[in-house]
Amino acid sequence: MNEKYYNDIIKNRVQRSMRREFPEADFAARHSALGTPAVERMTERFEIAAGAEQPHIFEGQQIVFMRTVGKLPDIFMKGEWRAIKVLHSVHENGYQSNYTPDYISSIKSGLLSRLEGADEHRARVIKAILDLAERYRKHAEEIGRPDVAEVLAQVPAKPARTLREALQFFRILHYSLWLEGDYHNTVGRFDLHFAPYYFADIAAGRLTKESALELIEDFFISFNIDSDMYSGIQQGDNGQSLMLGGLTAEGGECFSEFSELCLIASRNLRVIDPKINLRVNKNTPESLYELGTTLTAVGLGFPQYSNDDVVIPGLLELGYDYADAVNYSVAACWECIIPGCAMDVVNFGSLNLSLAVREAIVADLEKASDFESLMGSVRDNIEKRCSAMVESRKKPLWQMPSPVLEMLFSEIKYRNFGFHGAGIASAADQLAAVKKYVFDEKTVSPARLLEAIESNFENDPELLHLLRYEAPKMGNDEDEADGMACKVLEFYADALRDKRNIFGGRFRAGTGTALMYINDARNTPATADGRRDGESFGANYAPNLFSRISGPVSLVRSFSKPDLAKTINGGPFTVEFSADMFKNDEARSKTAKLVKHFIDRGGHQIQLNAVSLEDMLDAQVNPEAHRSLIVRVWGWSGYFVELDRCYQDHVIARRRYTV
Repeated sequence: MNEKYYNDIIKNRVQRSMRREFPEADFAARHSALGTPAVERMTERFEIAAGAEQPHIFEGQQIVFMRTVGKLPDIFMKGEWRAIKVLHSVHENGYQSNYTPDYISSIKSGLLSRLEGADEHRARVIKAILDLAERYRKHAEEIGRPDVAEVLAQVPAKPARTLREALQFFRILHYSLWLEGDYHNTVGRFDLHFAPYYFADIAAGRLTKESALELIEDFFISFNIDSDMYSGIQQGDNGQSLMLGGLTAEGGECFSEFSELCLIASRNLRVIDPKINLRVNKNTPESLYELGTTLTAVGLGFPQYSNDDVVIPGLLELGYDYADAVNYSVAACWECIIPGCAMDVVNFGSLNLSLAVREAIVADLEKASDFESLMGSVRDNIEKRCSAMVESRKKPLWQMPSPVLEMLFSEIKYRNFGFHGAGIASAADQLAAVKKYVFDEKTVSPARLLEAIESNFENDPELLHLLRYEAPKMGNDEDEADGMACKVLEFYADALRDKRNIFGGRFRAGTGTALMYINDARNTPATADGRRDGESFGANYAPNLFSRISGPVSLVRSFSKPDLAKTINGGPFTVEFSADMFKNDEARSKTAKLVKHFIDRGGHQIQLNAVSLEDMLDAQVNPEAHRSLIVRVWGWSGYFVELDRCYQDHVIARRRYTV
């Protein structure tokens, strides 16, 4: 590792002092007055920003390019956005996001080849990229860095020939996407595309394992140079997700020595970007889980594991071709996405599963003749809510013209929409409690339960305790609660199965929550599982925060029972561990076995946090002493002290109430 470069970027963040404002303060106003088309605005803004960038190369830095132009101005005025939203559905900020482009085709062909047949706007952005690369090349010569100059004499104009050239080419493309205003630009199947360069360099004697590791570390640091400028709910929520391993189209395994070096580089650096994801399956050796666990042990909150045995069949069921399904990666957090040919909008809404169940209980519990009748009401309410979500997406989708991004997509085959599903454990636990106490044992009357949840349990602390701490809970390997989760997720998937979006694409159900574990929960009154008004749900696919869990094995068994191939939009089983349990090899080995057990049982995705409760509590009081403390938030890892208090408190609560 280049210690000085690492310290400059990661610890001291000297790059932030080099930034300046975009050259034109009234960019949007000027174009609004002229009525300039959006594609021209996007192209011109990119040209201005690229032209204003000032090349800078740090001492010993191998993979170059950093932002010196700060925040980009919006291309539209507020009134223009209002007019767009009258006629269109607008996803998030309205700019392109959450895609995995086809980087490798350009890396193999060079940008000069992309000029052939390019339209005006695409040609202009390519020329702006090439011009900036040439200015970096000249700067490298001026400061005595012939190694950098030699690389930039080849890429991005011409095809990459070596690993260093390929990594530099990727950095330029990835940088350009952010400079265009696209965000949550994911990396995709990194080892599948870059390992061949590594092995060619090793065979030719251009690299050793040691020098390759240093190069990969340098490349990983580049993800952190500008990441504080990227769009997201919080610092760290930037979509820089990198996938390793997994099946190939020919049925082989992608994981290799190069993949292992990537894991080691991430473990050595201990930085939040790139986020590492591992594709695994029933044949994945335990040794790989053990290697992955070494990253968890140092507190990175990743790797996140994704099970090919569940994901690929689930994607096939949704109509993806096998060659595409087997090539899946993940979007910003966990949503399964196909690189280079899918422009699926994978986080276009969220179903509050806990609230859907509560509404059915409030409306129909007293008149339900039996529990099956109540379950019918739950099914119908989920169907009603899904239909409303689908209907709300019937307007034409506004997508910002993005010449750089569009250059990296040769064919668009899929335009599906994905929905999250918040509060699954709360939904399941409510139904398990109602079945047990209201219908089976008849120890709690419908009237008493309804009065209690409407009053936030203020007048019935005895019932609150019963429902909160003694009722069946998802996470304890109890079929009463786990079976309810299976049913609720089946209702959710079935409600979307035959619906089609404006492109003729499918709607994908998922178990991820994003920030809805807080936002949706704030708007959910007290529920029949003993959850109080506004109390947060577990993050993603996880137990209630107050559940008394008997142990990690029961957690794994509970959360691997549902058929998650039906809710394939994504949403990882999220588990918190004490950092203390990773202090010896035996504990790390047991954790690896636990992850493997989850995958072997048909679990979908899993992510683990290794956190110290004491460190987090102290960090809230003394943040400067814990600047490097990393936690997994929902589908990404961030620096704890940079999170808003509500997210800090949620991670702390998860640690208090789990294994």
